[in-house]
Amino acid sequence: MTCASCATRVERKLNRLDGVTATVNLVTETASVSFPETLTAGDLIAVVEKTGYTAALPATAAVASVTGTRSEPASDESASGKSASAESAPGQDAPGWEALGRDVPGRSAPAGAANRIPAGGTVQLRRRLLVSAALAIPVAVLAMVPALRFPAWQWVSLALTLPVATWGAWPFHRAAAVNARHGAATMDTLVSLGVTAATLWSLYALCTGGADSYLEVAAGVTTLILLGRYLEARSRRAAGAALTALLYLGAKQASVLKNGREVSVPAAELAVGDQFVVRPGEKVATDGVVVEGVSAVDISLLTGEPVPVEVGRGDAVTGGSVNASGRLLVRATRVGADTQLAQLARLVTQAQAGKAPVQRLADRISAVFVPAVLALAAATVAGWLAAGQPAASAFSAAVAVLIIACPCAMGLATPTAILVGTGRGAQLGIVIKGPEVLEDTRRADTIVLDKTGTVTTGVMALTAAYPAAGVTESELLCLAAAVESGSEHPIAAAITAGASTRLAAGAPLAASNHLPSVTGFSAHAGLGVRAIVDGLPVLAGRATWLATSDELAGHAVPEILAAHAERAEEAGQTPVFIAWDGQVRGVLVVADTVKPAAAETIARLKKMGLTPVLLTGDNERAARSVARATGIERVIAGVLPSEKVDEIKRLQEQGRTVAMAGDGVNDAAALAQADLGLAMGTGADVAIEASDLTLVSGDLRAVPDAIALSRRTLGTIKRNLAWAFGYNVAAIPLAACGLLNPMIAAAAMAFSSVFVVTSSLRLRSFTPTA
Repeated sequence: MTCASCATRVERKLNRLDGVTATVNLVTETASVSFPETLTAGDLIAVVEKTGYTAALPATAAVASVTGTRSEPASDESASGKSASAESAPGQDAPGWEALGRDVPGRSAPAGAANRIPAGGTVQLRRRLLVSAALAIPVAVLAMVPALRFPAWQWVSLALTLPVATWGAWPFHRAAAVNARHGAATMDTLVSLGVTAATLWSLYALCTGGADSYLEVAAGVTTLILLGRYLEARSRRAAGAALTALLYLGAKQASVLKNGREVSVPAAELAVGDQFVVRPGEKVATDGVVVEGVSAVDISLLTGEPVPVEVGRGDAVTGGSVNASGRLLVRATRVGADTQLAQLARLVTQAQAGKAPVQRLADRISAVFVPAVLALAAATVAGWLAAGQPAASAFSAAVAVLIIACPCAMGLATPTAILVGTGRGAQLGIVIKGPEVLEDTRRADTIVLDKTGTVTTGVMALTAAYPAAGVTESELLCLAAAVESGSEHPIAAAITAGASTRLAAGAPLAASNHLPSVTGFSAHAGLGVRAIVDGLPVLAGRATWLATSDELAGHAVPEILAAHAERAEEAGQTPVFIAWDGQVRGVLVVADTVKPAAAETIARLKKMGLTPVLLTGDNERAARSVARATGIERVIAGVLPSEKVDEIKRLQEQGRTVAMAGDGVNDAAALAQADLGLAMGTGADVAIEASDLTLVSGDLRAVPDAIALSRRTLGTIKRNLAWAFGYNVAAIPLAACGLLNPMIAAAAMAFSSVFVVTSSLRLRSFTPTA
């Protein structure tokens, strides 16, 4: 496919099939097709071939077809489970299978590899360009510099021009012929007609000696358009570089542990449950859980975060991340297409294959543009001749109309911006699920934020320790950590971990592995725990429960500790009293802490024109505390999961366009109801599936980054379309009036496409605001 009208024609033919919904992307040369059970992928390919093009299934879809898979989740290649890849038109120098990254005997292509702009076609295009330029330059110089002319110079120019107008322009001629055979006209038709007309007219002029020659136009137009195509192809390859890099980030080999020995196997052969070794500097072969070892792992390829993450036994690691220090033994939990890296690549590929709503107008215009230009060129000739102007002038104006009107820039305006924008997002850990999302980011004026796990860490942590008179903080923390170590409750885990960390920082010998021995542990659900610590009965729990215990014998909570507990409760935190020797000896405060960058993020969202709303099932007091700490004015608290959807609907009924950020299973329905759903990648899979944008890192700062990137991508699309439309609207009348030389028209047409692609490439420099 060479232009927007090619893609539109293939798309229109596919959509004429009953039950088929197809989207064809010119830049990625792919078609995303949803089709009923009554059709097969072969039927779709046959339609594409009848239209004058070729097509093949991507490697992943071909596998699905062989195994009989007919229905797959929406996160896969297409809504109905299949996706066809449109290849080059017969009129082009189609590269081989290997260059396209599809099925090659003995090789396998990663999911989405078809999105890579083929290198083979670019090499052939460069060769054709260089030869044409070497022949065309002398022709142009002789035409423009009379002093250099010599006897029979025009015949020499003809000899130099014929190879350019035939072999150099052969891709245009062949594509035009194929399209004509199928009753269609594309950009190649316009170029072929212009070059052929200029050559034949010049040949007639030389033979009769009675008219001006346009050999420099034939040679120059061909060379300039080949130059534009070459620069465009290089730019398109650069545009897809982010996804290409992502697809090849995975490890190639894995050191699997078998019978106590390490055996090197291809990473693709790993199975769930296999244990493999990752040494310092090596990539983690697939998603898994650390069985043995401690290390720092670089996960910047998925999250965009440059700081390595510390991992140890029981921690999850992601395939493709790099082990920075220690030796790790990892048990594989997800392999192949199920890994996080593969899912990320699949989501980005889906987004790049789609179309933004703003592109529909361009598609409708492109569908009728070429026939309209042909009619306009004919009308130009007739108009000039009717006005009594020379045939040569009429011919020159018509050729200029044919060349200047090629709608290349129009077809490239949207897909190139989406390709670069989604690729840059993938590098930053921001997955934009579809082009239609871009419009929603622009319209959103309200952002609803789930509290737990989104604005807060979602993990209880020890935030304060208040010992009673005569008790040291170390003594309080030591006994509290010991008694709580027997419980699996989140509050107990927070106290044990927090107390152990503080003790280790103050006195290494008091760390968790040196806690006093514990016996006689018992837990009282929702109230507290008791145990014998080094022979001393210790209690930890609510004040009301402690007051009824035999150990306290009616002793009240000291006033100072009660005051600390009251302040903690007012802030939405949880106080836990610790007692021994018949008295309350201290109070520990546990809370779900606000994420470090939450206040900064809320401030950025406000600057972007969004009104933040905190939505939570937690109590009003805890919600208000978080809101105060982050700068959120509006709070909706105490709502059930089903009521979250109602709250989103209520905001929408007030005329608001609502974006929502959440991470839990209970957020999935609300994310789907919102106009724009943003899922934290550290959350539940169902929430990620229901969202429009996925923030892989789970960092709240990625929320405004994602919105900013989406808005900037949309802005680039609109600027590109404005240029493409404006260029044609302004240039065609100039050409028809004879104010535009065909050579200048060719240069302008070629570089308008390069301008659009280069404009899109600027998205690669998008940097999150610190």
